[in-house]
Amino acid sequence: MEFRIITNNPAVQQTCEKDCTIEFHTETYMDVLVRVRGLVQQGCKLLSHPLSGSVKPNETPYKSVMVSVKAGPSVDTESELIIEECITACRKFADLHRQWTDSVLRDFQYIDYTLISSAIASAKELG
Repeated sequence: MEFRIITNNPAVQQTCEKDCTIEFHTETYMDVLVRVRGLVQQGCKLLSHPLSGSVKPNETPYKSVMVSVKAGPSVDTESELIIEECITACRKFADLHRQWTDSVLRDFQYIDYTLISSAIASAKELG
């Protein structure tokens, strides 16, 4: 299945763009989820869980989500339910407006990168 990555993580953009389609946006974690919801509502299917990993939405500024390239003939109800639940969960966490050092931001980028890299590897194996 063809896929693309929706991300706000510059490390994912720089590292993965040669291997797959990357849609990079300079926006918030929540904005990435809302953008993914729009794609799901157009018929794309979620191929990675939007809240993968153990880092809470208010603890990192970065998120990468894998979705199908092609939209299906109708909305995938499972994908729609998952992304709506993720957006609801994300809203429950207070935005702490933290100021992280560059080193901490690189660490968060790396965590998000490793999570999506695993999904990319799995998707490529399934072909």
